[in-house]
Amino acid sequence: MIFSRGNNQNTDFYGNVHASFSFAACTATLKNYVLNEHDRIEMSVEDMSDKEQSESEELVKVEKLTPNSKAVNTIVKVISKSQVRNVTGRDYSVRRVADALVGDETGCVYLTLWDDNIDKINEEATLRVTNGYVNLFRGNMRLNIGKYGSFKLLEESPITEVNTENNLSDKRYEQERRYRGYGERRDYQRRGRRY
Repeated sequence: MIFSRGNNQNTDFYGNVHASFSFAACTATLKNYVLNEHDRIEMSVEDMSDKEQSESEELVKVEKLTPNSKAVNTIVKVISKSQVRNVTGRDYSVRRVADALVGDETGCVYLTLWDDNIDKINEEATLRVTNGYVNLFRGNMRLNIGKYGSFKLLEESPITEVNTENNLSDKRYEQERRYRGYGERRDYQRRGRRY
């Protein structure tokens, strides 16, 4: 319980003094605090995006790619492009897919292209892949652009020759098995009935 003294100070049951504020004063104070915090957060986000951008500027050579490579930023030249195949997705939609053999002076790897990206890339083009990733398809490495990645066609190519002798997609890797359920194997044994 708080008792009023009349001089804009309130005391509680124990005699502690509390300043009284009007609702408008509290609202103005809160608004200033929120605006200051908003500016501070905006500044830290800008600083963070500069750091992320400088980290993403690091380009990796093809020979350094591994089956677990994430956030891949590289410049590659297109050597060849496969025929377009139609595949049916999990949602039963038909999508177009093609593979392009891309590389630099250290090696080459297949780049998986989906739908509209197939028509954007031609042989001898040079690409800057940003935030790509590598996965295994039937045990072979594939470079992917993915949902969060992108690529840009470069007008001038810094790559003069591509090392096709070191094709990372020719190397076979063992894939980890995926189990359904809660991390356990499914038991396919039939249960016998008792009569």
